[in-house]
Amino acid sequence: MENNKELREQNKFSYKRAASYGIGQLPDIASYQTFTFLTFTFYFAVVGFEIGWITLGFIIWSIWNSLNDTFIGFLSDRTHTRWGRRFPWIMFSLVPIAILLIFLFTPPISFGDASFLGNFIYFLIIIILFELFFTMYDINYTSLYPEIFISEEERTKGNNVRQLFAIFGLIAAFILPGILISSYTSPQPGEYPLFGFIVGFIVIVPGIIFLIFAPRERSEFKQDYKTAPSFFNAIKFCVKSKSFIRYIPAEIANWFVYGMLPTIVPLYAEFILGFTDPLMISLLLGLTFLSAALFMTVLWKPLVQRMGPRKSWLISMSIWIVSLAPLFFLGPHMEIAAYIIFFLIGIGLSGSLYIIDIIIADIVDEDEVNSGTRREGGFYGVNIFFQRFATVFVFLIIGPVFLIADYDKFTTVNIPELGLRSLMFVFPAIALVIAIIAIYFYPLDGEKLREIKEKKEILHQEKIAKVG
Repeated sequence: MENNKELREQNKFSYKRAASYGIGQLPDIASYQTFTFLTFTFYFAVVGFEIGWITLGFIIWSIWNSLNDTFIGFLSDRTHTRWGRRFPWIMFSLVPIAILLIFLFTPPISFGDASFLGNFIYFLIIIILFELFFTMYDINYTSLYPEIFISEEERTKGNNVRQLFAIFGLIAAFILPGILISSYTSPQPGEYPLFGFIVGFIVIVPGIIFLIFAPRERSEFKQDYKTAPSFFNAIKFCVKSKSFIRYIPAEIANWFVYGMLPTIVPLYAEFILGFTDPLMISLLLGLTFLSAALFMTVLWKPLVQRMGPRKSWLISMSIWIVSLAPLFFLGPHMEIAAYIIFFLIGIGLSGSLYIIDIIIADIVDEDEVNSGTRREGGFYGVNIFFQRFATVFVFLIIGPVFLIADYDKFTTVNIPELGLRSLMFVFPAIALVIAIIAIYFYPLDGEKLREIKEKKEILHQEKIAKVG
């Protein structure tokens, strides 16, 4: 009876529980968006890597990620400790992430052609290690989401709280560097490492709070590690899911845009818009994500509740394409227009950010109904395996665009204006069109989704009865 009472309490939504989980989003977002926003600009414009070497480095990194993410997801599902499956991984990843954010911006050899090989090897080692420990954190933190918030209502409310903390992470990643770094392409010595140190601190403190106060693993799922599949079966059950396979192209396309825009914005803002103050550049992305936070609550939450995640996602991606189009035509002395456009971009972006985890949680629910076991780690691991292809595509596009424009090495002359404009609109728009086509055929919608939810509730009641 006591167990049943405890489980009923776990199933009640509370903002306290949501906040204790949501604070873990802050280190996740702050660390990875810092990496996305500044790594390319730092090593291309400051350290002086040629575009071909950066492209090669990120392709090697992405191949490593695809294996690393899948394997850690598999291990996570099979982990069994007194702290549960996910928390030990999170616990041991926080400090390395913080340290690597400092090392990311402190190549040990002075910049210049003579020191290129040493800096490239250092760059490759650091980004691979960063991804290893970030994956430990991200997969296990994200895997807790569909387990802590079981019903669709819980997930919607929990996601609202979680995304509020994400905003603080985005402020740390996008606004803070504009305050601390005098120029993204020609900074003063020590500015990038100082920023890395501060972001590392921002990772550690909320991460510790999360570990202390976050909701623990539900009792009814504590034995699921026993039925977790083998490594290759984990991949097999994911790719056999029709829902998962139809979702993946849309997910890759969305992450392609997530990756492309922050990577190119520092160069686009400086050389197309004529922004010289890094804080003005940071405010562009800051406005986008503040807008995203606003529209998650006032637009996408009620729309998802009314229309479901699939139809809402189709709408959000269509809006996103339209809002990106003016980036192709903006130019110098259009500061106010630029800020308005970046604010409007947040509308479509927020729909994607809000819906994408709800979609994958529904896929995990469908798999649980079919298999009897929750396998979030496996799905999120394989999901991120495919997600990393987005990074490969980002640099496979950036590299040739720069090379065609004879811009293989950073310089303040012969700026590839057409290339930068295309990278900000044309290629993201193509990716989002592909995503719309893919998600149009995504099957978990309407009556079928309601049926999955009903079967899942029955299954959970059976598990609760066994625990009781």
